[in-house]
Amino acid sequence: MSQRIRVYATKWCGDCRRARLFLKKKQIAYEELDINADPEAAKFVMKANAGKRKVPTFDVGGRVFSSSPFDPNQLSDELGL
Repeated sequence: MSQRIRVYATKWCGDCRRARLFLKKKQIAYEELDINADPEAAKFVMKANAGKRKVPTFDVGGRVFSSSPFDPNQLSDELGL
């Protein structure tokens, strides 16, 4: 995959864990930003999700979407897999 993928997540989130596992199994490189540790990442997620801290939220080449609850089929479609 040639597009940069950013995953906005938390360490404790089950949906985030499932998303990370999905990406690792598919051998898709990504950058993870922890919204609990990074205030700017938290602001980004809230802006992208109408004021909600909805994780995981993905930024794929500038296209932003959330997958909460995590849906592997949705993520496959969004990533063009």
